[in-house]
Order: sequence, then structure tokens, then C-alpha cells
Amino acid sequence: MKKSLLLFLNPLIVIVPMVFLAIGAHAQKAYFIDGYHGGVYGHYPVGYTQFVVDQLNQNPFWKINLEIEPETWDSVKVREPEALAAFQKLFADQSLTGRIEYVSPAYGQSYFYNVSGESIIRHFHYGMKKVRQYFPGAVFTTYSSEEPCFTSALPQILNSFGYRYASLKNPNTCWGGYTRAFGGELVNWVGPDSSRITTVPRYASEGLEPNSTWQTEGWTNSPAYISNALKSGIKNPVAMTLQDAGWKNGPWIGNGDRGYQPTEYKTWRDYFANTSVGQAGQDWHFTQEDMQVSLVWGSQVLQKIAQQVRVSENKIIMAEKMAAFNKIYNHTPWPQARIDEAWRTLMLSQHHDCWIVPYNGKKGNTWADKVVVWTDTTDQISDRIITAGAQKNPNAGGQEYVSVYNTTGNPKTGNVALQLPGGMDANAFTLTDHKNREVPVQPGAARQLYFRASVPAMGLSQYRLIKKKPSKTAGAKASVAASGDVILENDHYKLILDKTKGGTIKSLVVKTMGNREFVDPNSERAFHELRGNFFDQGGYHSTAENPVTITLIENGPLVVTAQIKGALLSNPFIQTITLKQGDRKIACTLELDWKVNTGIGSSYKQHEKLDPKEYQKPFYDDSQKLLALFPVNFKSGKIYKDAPFDVTESKLENTFFSRWDSIKHNLMVSWVDLYDADKNMGLALLSDQTTTYTHGEDFPLGLNVQYSGAGLWGRNHTLTGPTHMRYALVPHAGKWDTAGIAAEVTDWHEPAFAFLAGADKAAEKSLVDVSGTGYQVTSTLFEGDDLLVRLYNAAGDARTKKVKLGGSAGAAALVELNGKVREDLSLQNENKSTILNVAMPRFGIRTLRLKNFVAD
Repeated sequence: MKKSLLLFLNPLIVIVPMVFLAIGAHAQKAYFIDGYHGGVYGHYPVGYTQFVVDQLNQNPFWKINLEIEPETWDSVKVREPEALAAFQKLFADQSLTGRIEYVSPAYGQSYFYNVSGESIIRHFHYGMKKVRQYFPGAVFTTYSSEEPCFTSALPQILNSFGYRYASLKNPNTCWGGYTRAFGGELVNWVGPDSSRITTVPRYASEGLEPNSTWQTEGWTNSPAYISNALKSGIKNPVAMTLQDAGWKNGPWIGNGDRGYQPTEYKTWRDYFANTSVGQAGQDWHFTQEDMQVSLVWGSQVLQKIAQQVRVSENKIIMAEKMAAFNKIYNHTPWPQARIDEAWRTLMLSQHHDCWIVPYNGKKGNTWADKVVVWTDTTDQISDRIITAGAQKNPNAGGQEYVSVYNTTGNPKTGNVALQLPGGMDANAFTLTDHKNREVPVQPGAARQLYFRASVPAMGLSQYRLIKKKPSKTAGAKASVAASGDVILENDHYKLILDKTKGGTIKSLVVKTMGNREFVDPNSERAFHELRGNFFDQGGYHSTAENPVTITLIENGPLVVTAQIKGALLSNPFIQTITLKQGDRKIACTLELDWKVNTGIGSSYKQHEKLDPKEYQKPFYDDSQKLLALFPVNFKSGKIYKDAPFDVTESKLENTFFSRWDSIKHNLMVSWVDLYDADKNMGLALLSDQTTTYTHGEDFPLGLNVQYSGAGLWGRNHTLTGPTHMRYALVPHAGKWDTAGIAAEVTDWHEPAFAFLAGADKAAEKSLVDVSGTGYQVTSTLFEGDDLLVRLYNAAGDARTKKVKLGGSAGAAALVELNGKVREDLSLQNENKSTILNVAMPRFGIRTLRLKNFVAD
């Protein structure tokens, strides 16, 4: 729960003794999970540790479960040292019958479903480390959260950190959603890689609390809740509330004087090990669509947060890889302290409160303001690490070297932009590769020079920059038809942009699929139009309503870009559409310069005070938000969408809902793919942010561009400036996995980049090569002299695959996320490289530890 909600919820707390009806003793005992949620960033007032200590001492029957931000203890150490010492003594008993369990050490209390898989791992890694700084004996047995901080891939992550159990309940803080009701006392939560963990679900008998939009019936041990659980065959029913740190209730349901009796307080580990039936009676193949969650998606404030977090997530991963590369090949010291701080500020920006209550806080220090500071810190540190290996040469004479880096685990051949320093004319230079072959180049704007580069997997290629007018080559091109329509072409596509209808795409022909047309000519909606309900300005409006100006700002042979200028109502917009030779991504940008705040989306009670208890909320309805729409000419579409370490095949008939009790999972973390099995073709949509997509019968695939209106607690989410977005389209043959969509997204997140540099002894280097495996390299980092490489099987099968390393190690092993050895691996030498054989299921993650790794 949120600090700002206490004024609203405190009356509820006061009347708790009145709404709990004590009843006579029953033969069957019930159980209750109590404890605290929050921390120094969310809510943890001075003196609160002493309050908890006093309550534990005064109520020896009481047990608590903690979801406290780990950095909180740094503050407690300064503000309440004596209380901290007393709490540490109470905490010391970490046995099954101990009174305190730390159920979530996640560093920033992230929702998890909205961030990268690698970010989730770091929340646990850094969080556990910080908790053990103050509680050295802490044992992490059960994962539980008061918010819907869950995602489908958690079983394998939790197992690898040593967890034994999990809870999928969040019964008292469901503002942002809840998990689907399923099963009984215990289930095996089965993740996408088939990992499983014993879990207490939100019971199938556990309904949503009537007259509430933030609770399930499991928030207390009410007689009705317990009775329904017993009737459904649950022998040992358990209820749960993790109170907001700051609430002064002590034991939430008293001591035998409220609700169903008898009820006993438990830690989760005590309940699982000593009280529950012990073994799960049912497997639950939990998918991302079992996460029934929703925020104010499309609001400008949330949009910016999601974009800032995504940029930082990508940069820190690239920075770690570059730091590893430079340590191995250039003997640069490993920058552990800087990497730790970059992760710290990124994890704080992923705090759930940033996303659900971005406006909370004092002016200039809201959660949204904090995210700007936190992500800027991550970006600045990452940028310095990434550029540390560039040996800049100010000489603009006859020739210089250009180093091109690729941080992905697959070789890349594509177009790279080199930024030339002042005084260098991009029209006066060409480049040659290490075999002295001239490569295609194209002068760009602002002293940029595009060139076609081939770079090994997680590696380096060097080129020479020569002062010579480049040779002309064929490739991507653009032209203007007599009608004013603009035609863009590369080796993959031919696009026609309709000048009279907002610059929408009237034709998208895929050359590599037998010149197949992707645009549906019979659709009421134009392909790539922006359309939404402007409820204060007469209803629906679209960019396709008016003609635009289209200008060619790049015209081959490597890159073609059309710039579209128009207006949506009175608001100017600029779009760009870019094709690159050899690249399947149709890259798009949007800048929409809102002149005034205007309402966009559902008009439902936009100008009335919305009761927090009201089920219908206007921001749920994506169908009326401003959408970028992509009607394709195939009808039997099936949706696949990404999630952290997962891809979900959607079972939804459509993505639309308008009520809290009917939430559907309509989220895309990085991409969504519309696939026609009959025609074996699809259209992937990539986004620069976690957001929502739209799709349904007679409703085209769409990207949420903007919402403006009432949000949670009636807070108005306004337009405060221009909207900026990046997104891309990838038409393809085959299903997403055989079409290589996961690899395209990795390239989107980690583009190759180039620096002017000094000559390198080796013209090409490759650190980790997973080409042909379907794997992705999600991180590389050092612990001492040991190189850790994390792999994710994004699209491969479970057979053993070869992973090639550009160096040698004393030994190799697969290790768990908590450092324990899972399996020793044999090392093979092949052409001055080290080969490892690795097997894992699809959507599995594995971490390699390479002892004393050095370059050959």
C-alpha cells in the first residue's frame, strides 16, 4: 500500500475490531500470515523498529513476515541503533518455528512482470546481500509479496536462489491487480521452463472482496472465507495481510478475539513445513495471463518512467559486457563499485510505487522525479563504462581506426553510425575492413557516417577510416510519386506512404516473402494511423484525417528515412519511418507536441469524482486510447507476447476490459507478435517501453500511444509536454521462434556501436558466441578472476548446444544464482577458442562460472 493512502485506509483500520466477528472454537484450526511491507522509500517512519520490537515482546504468540526494502536498515542503523540491535536478536532464530521470516528481500520491491529478467535476478542478489549485512543468519525460504509482485518465470529464479516455497496471494493490496484464482491448499507453480515450486495460490474459493477494489476475501480470517476454503477441501486454510510499515495495529487480527477461531499466526516457512498438507495436489502451469494486473498504461507520466527504465536496463547490461571485454582484452580493472551503484539506482526506479503512484510525494520529489534522478545516474555510469575502451585519436589526417562493438551473443552484420568529431566532413571519408576491402558507406546528418559492418558475437571488429570519396553502391532508396506519396525500399520491403491520409502506410510489400502484401486494403482503419477518443473534443480523431508533409531526410544506399509532419487536431506531430539495408526492422519514431492538456480515452466519469470502490475505471479501456493501429491482411491471428524469461501464447479473445473484477493481461514488455498459422506469417511489434497492446475480433493489432484522464484514486493523469516514442515492425514468415523475433529484439536493445580508436593488435575478437543455439547472453560479469556468463534459452530446444568462448579458463561449471555449483563442465579447445556444451529447456536460464578466465 501507499503512504498517501493511509488517510483513506486508516478508518478501515480503526473499525477492524467491529467487522471481525468472533465465533466459538472450531475443531479445524485456521492460520494467518501477518507482517510488514514497505521501507525507507515507501513508508517506514522513525521509531517504527522499536514499535515492532515492543509488539513482538508484548505478544509472544505473534509471528511476522517481512517485505521491507533492504536499504531501510541503513537508515534504522543511524536513527534507531538500539531498536535495531533488539530486532536483530529477535530475528536470529531462523528455524522453522522462529518468529520472523524475510519473505521478500527484493531490493526495489519491483512488480517484476514489467522489467527485464536480468533485473529480477539483481533485485534478489543485491537485496539478499544487503539484508545479510544486518541479519547475517537470514534464511530465504518463502517468497511472498503484499503487492502483485509476481511473474511467470519466478519458479526457476526462486529455486536457483535456494527458495523452497512461494505464495501467490496479495489479498490486501490489489489496486494494481491480482493473480487468477486457482486450486486449493498447495499447488506446484510450474514456470515456462518447467521449473516448479510449492506454492499457496489465491484459492479458487478466494473471491474478490465485495465493495472493494483493492482486496480479495483472503485479507482476513473471516468466517466466510475460512468456511468456503474448508468446503472446497482445503484442510489448513491460511489468510494473509502484510501491513504497511507505519500502521500501529500490532497483530492484525488480535489474539483470539477476532474472526474465525481458532486461528494461529505463522511465518510462511512454518506454515509450509509444519502445518500444510506438505505436498501439492495439483500442477499449475502459470502463464503471464494468470497475472491479472493493470496500471494507468498510456498516461504520459507512466510512459516516461517505463521508457527511462528500459533505456537504463539496456545500458547497464551493455556496460557490464564492455567492462568484461575490457578487463579480459585490455586489462582494465573491473569497476565493481560503479556497477553496483548503477544497479542500485536502476532497481530503485523499478519500485512498484514509481509505477502505481508516480505523482505521490512533494513537488520536485515525486516518485516520477526520483526515477529521473535514479535512471540518469545509471545511464551516466553506464555510458562512462561503455566508452572507456574507446581510444580517441584527435588526428583527422589520412586515416584512423574505427572500433565496432557488438554486445550480443550472435554475430552481426548491419549498418552502424559513426559520429565524427568537429572538422571532419562525412562526405570525404570511406572505410575498409581488416582485409582492406572497402565497405558501403553513407554520409548522414550532423557529421554521422553510416557504414556496413560485420562484428563477431560479443566482440570487436576494426575498420580503417580513409580520407577518400566513397564509391557509389546500390541499396536502400526512396522516391516521391507524382501523387506526392513517398516510396521507401530496401532489400526486405517496399513501403508506400499516403500523403493525403496522414502519412499512413497504404502498402507494405515484403520482398523476401514473394512480394506479399501485409496491409489490409479492406480495413476501416489505415495502417499506422494514430486514432483515439478525444472525449472533450468531439470524439474520435485520427492522423489519417488530414494530409501531411513528407520529407526524405536520408536516401540510401544504407539508410532511408521519411519524416512526416502533420497535426492531430491542433497538436503538431512528427513521425519518422526508417528502413536500413539488410535490416528486417521497420523503425518508427513519434513526437506529438501537445499544446494543451486534453482528455483521451474513455469518457466514463472523467468529470466526476470517482469513488475508489467503483469497479469501472476509465483508464482500463484501451480501445478508446490513442493507438497506433496496424490492420494486416490475415484474419486468423494468434498473439504471442514477451515477458521476463518467457513468451506467452495468448488465450484471450480480445484485450478489452473496463472493470477491476475483469482485468485481462494485455501487457507487452518489449514485443508482441500477431501470427497467422494458416498463412504461416506474422507481424511483430517492438516497443521502447513496457505498455499495453490491443487486439480482438475486428480490431487490429495496436500499440498504446496515449491516455489522458482519471487514474487510480481519481488522480488526473495529464499531458504536460511532448510525447516521444520509438517502436518497430517486423513482418516475417514462420512463428516467432523460427522467425528469430527474440534475436531481433536483442538487437533492438543492444545495437552495435562504433568509436574512433587506436589500432588494436587483433582486427577481430569474440568473447562469447552462442550463434545457432537460440540462446541469448543476458549478462557477463566478474567475481574476482572468475567470469560469470548468464545464458537464456529464448528460442532454442533442449538439446545440448555449443557455446564458444574467446579465451581460456582453469575450470568451468554451471552455478545457481546463489553461487552453488549445479554441474561441472568439461572444457574443449578448438581453433584458439574454448568450447562448452550446455543444455537447458526453452525459457531456461543458466549461469556459467569460468575460473581464472583470461584471453588466449
